[in-house]
Amino acid sequence: MATDYDAPRKNEEDQSEESIEELKARRHDKNSGKVDEDEAEAAESFELPGADLSHEELAVEVKPKQEDEFTCMSCFLVHHRSQLADEKAMVCRDCV
Repeated sequence: MATDYDAPRKNEEDQSEESIEELKARRHDKNSGKVDEDEAEAAESFELPGADLSHEELAVEVKPKQEDEFTCMSCFLVHHRSQLADEKAMVCRDCV
């Protein structure tokens, strides 16, 4: 949409009045509240917790924790030793 930078600008009162008038006009429009989405099609894309994923295969190779890695006792993520903030509490820099 082209913008005319030479046109006089509207102040906030003009904009709020205009938007109220637009809303009132749209309220009477019967199609303004309808959503063009098929519910059955939308429901197919959602995965419910506890869904059966036994037929799915992992796309990444899972490796055991390496010697230079640790598990943060706060967020339970595996980090490199360089991210270790507190060796006694085994907490990463992000969680400190």
